[in-house]
Amino acid sequence: MLITRLDRAVFEEALNMQSGYVLDFSDRTFGDFFCTEVGVDPDAPPGSSLFSAYGTSKAKRLRSFIASAQPHLVARALRALWEYRENNILGSSGPREDRLKEVYFKIVGKFEGEEHVIDSTGIEAFEADETLQELVAAIRRDLDAGRPNSGLDRLHTYCMKRFASLVVKHGGEPCGENDALHARVGKYAKALKASRNLTEMSDRIIKSSISTFESMNDIRNNKSFAHDKETLVPMDEAKFIYDSVTALLRFIKTMDAQKFED
Repeated sequence: MLITRLDRAVFEEALNMQSGYVLDFSDRTFGDFFCTEVGVDPDAPPGSSLFSAYGTSKAKRLRSFIASAQPHLVARALRALWEYRENNILGSSGPREDRLKEVYFKIVGKFEGEEHVIDSTGIEAFEADETLQELVAAIRRDLDAGRPNSGLDRLHTYCMKRFASLVVKHGGEPCGENDALHARVGKYAKALKASRNLTEMSDRIIKSSISTFESMNDIRNNKSFAHDKETLVPMDEAKFIYDSVTALLRFIKTMDAQKFED
């Protein structure tokens, strides 16, 4: 999102950033705040951090985050920072303060309306496995950073693991190490049909996804960082792929919750 000079002046005044600080945060409490309230780690290694582009002071780290993070995360951070300001710092009152708050939240509204957020609730650590947990965390870091096209190879890996687990869970024949993603989805569709009475439309959607995931093999092999490719999927297509895949994963998650809670 384009941040104007006036926008920046407003949140820098509101958050006391003029001298390199942010409100009354120390380095430690600044990190604790973002980990707790926003779910991102300002102290992550520089190459993977949203906070490292402009410098090391708290104000410069926040400017970097606002310029590079996904809009919904920026909005969440700005709202939480204002709430902290009101609850912990004795500020001025009167017309100027009221006007500052009004304009500040208009800027927050810009970030909230900037673009849709990919719903990643279907991507979860479905087993107690440290590697799986790190894979899920890496996918969410890509999404939070607004880089869905950078993580398509990880999404493919996640789906390989997820469908192999689902096949076993539904009583199907376990997937072999060399079974491609679409083959795993096919085994899942077969096992699911045997274990649950789906409507005709749901059955067709599941079956049609086999060809979708077959195409995902090509994306992973030829348009992702899995094999050091220079040409990635365009951003709008990457978002569409994520939206489509995660919609199916959320549907599967709901079906499993119903099946195993009955």
